[in-house]
Amino acid sequence: MNAPASFAEHLAGDQADLAATPSCRAGMTLPTPGELRRRLPVSPQVAERLSAQRQAIRAVVSGHDDRMLMVVGPCSIHDPLAALEYAHRLAELARKVDDRLLPVMRVYVEKPRTTVGWKGLAYDPDLDGSGDMARGLHLSRHLMHEIAALGLPVATEVLQPMLAAYLDDLLAWVAIGARTTESQLHRELASGLEAAVGFKNATSGDVGVAVDAIRAAAHPHRHFGLDEQGRPALCETAGNPHAHVVLRGGHRGPNHDSVSVRAAREALENAGLSARLMVDCSHANARKDHRRQAEVLRDVVAQRAAGETSLMGLMLESHLEEGKQPLAPGALRYGVSVTDPCLGWDDTEALLLEAAARLR
Repeated sequence: MNAPASFAEHLAGDQADLAATPSCRAGMTLPTPGELRRRLPVSPQVAERLSAQRQAIRAVVSGHDDRMLMVVGPCSIHDPLAALEYAHRLAELARKVDDRLLPVMRVYVEKPRTTVGWKGLAYDPDLDGSGDMARGLHLSRHLMHEIAALGLPVATEVLQPMLAAYLDDLLAWVAIGARTTESQLHRELASGLEAAVGFKNATSGDVGVAVDAIRAAAHPHRHFGLDEQGRPALCETAGNPHAHVVLRGGHRGPNHDSVSVRAAREALENAGLSARLMVDCSHANARKDHRRQAEVLRDVVAQRAAGETSLMGLMLESHLEEGKQPLAPGALRYGVSVTDPCLGWDDTEALLLEAAARLR
């Protein structure tokens, strides 16, 4: 299934649309969040869907809905057309499994880098180091709107707090990564989001920092920020009661096994928090082998089927085609990741159908 012509036409017209917008280099400015939202507004129909999507995810996170969240999709988005094709496939699959699973699509437009490297669609949409962030923000927002309009909740990882204001009205689930879970800025940001937020355990494997993050995000905060016009502002947040831990393994290895899950559940209970957990099937849990994500998923689903109700969600890195490819603009294979290696669509579809059947 290919992306609709209207979206392809939109991509072709981006340069003309953005001709009047100076890019952010040598002191030039980007559009403000308010300007971009006015240029690409959320339609009333999509706003209604977004509200329903957030409510559905909150119900799963809180335990009022006994389905499991499945946050699946590309490690990162580099080709919006391939991402939209993936979204169409996932939306079709969702209808077959939505009695037991709630699929949410990964639309990651920022990528954390250990040292240096491509930072994601929002930063460098042309994949060549030109850094046309004005176009990147435009593409990212439009793509998220199109995916949400299909009925799929949109998930992303927030790295740069300033970028969140351009996209947060389109998000239904947000990840705070292992390297930023300890960040006070990200905890304050999470406290003001309407989306549910998953805090990953630290790269060391320490779950305690994620527990602390949940407690911080649940409280109201006053913090420095920017308003829709890009001016410095005092931001007041109400607190986010739908934050939760995401187990992603650590330096000592995976932490999706029953012993690790029980320890994480007890840590949450001892802190007086809701014991609800998500497992990231990738990263250290898969020992950096994307094919092992299937083993992790099956193990977690088996634990859930055996009565471990604290397990309420899974994350899976998946694209149209399996594996990864070097970043070589002009010579890229369609539907293949340029960051972490991913499972292909056929394996992803089979795994979600299997998980739904097992949970029935």
